Amino acid sequence: MKKLNSGSIKRVNSKGFIWAMGFAALLLGACDQTTDTKQNTAAMATTTATVSSTKQSAQPLKPEVVMYKPPTCDCCTGWAEHLRKDGFTVVVHKRDDMDVIKSKYEVTDKLASCHTAIVDGYVIEGHVPAADVERLLKERPDVVGLTAPGMPMKSPGMQTVGQKPEAYDVLAFDKDGNTTVFHKY
Repeated sequence: MKKLNSGSIKRVNSKGFIWAMGFAALLLGACDQTTDTKQNTAAMATTTATVSSTKQSAQPLKPEVVMYKPPTCDCCTGWAEHLRKDGFTVVVHKRDDMDVIKSKYEVTDKLASCHTAIVDGYVIEGHVPAADVERLLKERPDVVGLTAPGMPMKSPGMQTVGQKPEAYDVLAFDKDGNTTVFHKY
């Protein structure tokens, strides 16, 4: 029976997959026709340790981002790609009625940008960098969400891929439309 080592299993995004692979390996070990009990026990212990080690080192999945954008807006697509490169799953809904979406999620005209996204109960309006979304989700402040009002030229989706955000503010906003600077670029 072939033993697995910690380098044999690559990081995957599904805990269920890891457990299924470990369980399958245990079953295969139990079905091995080798009569040496010590060899079977050692193989199963190694497999169990590998699966446990992989489970502990796997990073938690980031929540899904649901983005609403106008059908023809390319900068919105660029922002979605920016989030995907940072490990988020982004589901895109192309809409002609963005005013309805903005009203539904309490995004006033002074806070508005081209796209509106929802992640783990928060509203993300416009070209907010992935690092700020991650910070929001980690700190969990009592706000409706974050916005980069307008279309800042040096923001993710508006600038060349890989450049750092520059010369704009990301604002946190509450249900009354009050804002505070969340991050100054």
